[in-house]
Amino acid sequence: MTWSEMQPLLSQACSETFQMVLWSTLIAVAVGLPLGVLLVLTDRGGLLQNVLANKVIGQIVNIGRSMPFIILMVALMNFTRWVTGTTIGTTAAIVPLAIGGIPFFARLVETAVREVDNGLVEAVQSMGGNSWTIVRKVLVPEALPSLIASTTTTVIALIGYSAMAGTVGGGGLGDLAVRYGYQRFETQLMWITVAVLAVVISLIQFAGDFAARTLHSRGGRSGPAPRLRLLKAKEPAAADVSKAA
Repeated sequence: MTWSEMQPLLSQACSETFQMVLWSTLIAVAVGLPLGVLLVLTDRGGLLQNVLANKVIGQIVNIGRSMPFIILMVALMNFTRWVTGTTIGTTAAIVPLAIGGIPFFARLVETAVREVDNGLVEAVQSMGGNSWTIVRKVLVPEALPSLIASTTTTVIALIGYSAMAGTVGGGGLGDLAVRYGYQRFETQLMWITVAVLAVVISLIQFAGDFAARTLHSRGGRSGPAPRLRLLKAKEPAAADVSKAA
């Protein structure tokens, strides 16, 4: 197979993979972020402590994470057909990809949020901040560098899942590598597909690491402002104590 014949196949496969990964990542982040934060809030000592709810949510997440993706795709075929009207194609593959990515990202979010300094949470509580304020002003902004890194990890995992989805009619680079590289013995095209995946993953990892480092060096999304505001809020009280002494 010549390069002129491979080029349109590669372009279409890359487009299909990009579409699958983009939409499944957006859904995984939109659902997994609040789910991961909720796991922290409902845990023992959390702002919304509810041991039963925490165990139920945690168990659901664990089941989702423990299921191999290829089995998840098969198990969700009826649901995928109900949502998209088909079980074959790029659009259909987005459903299991998103559902598989949600518990994966939720656990990464939980780990990232737990790393936030508890002193900041207590300071906002002492100033009358409610749970929503703490999540919006402290937990998410302070954990943002780790959340960016978690998103990068999720995107790379979904690219691997999308290759598996391609083997059962999902399209994309995985489908191209199997249909042409394996079944038709087009070894050159298969290795080009592998090289494309390696380059794409390396670029995504580089971009994610760069964004995470940049945010970390600035102290989070809004920089050192949250910490400075908390310190300034405490200064009048310290001054009053010194005057009283």
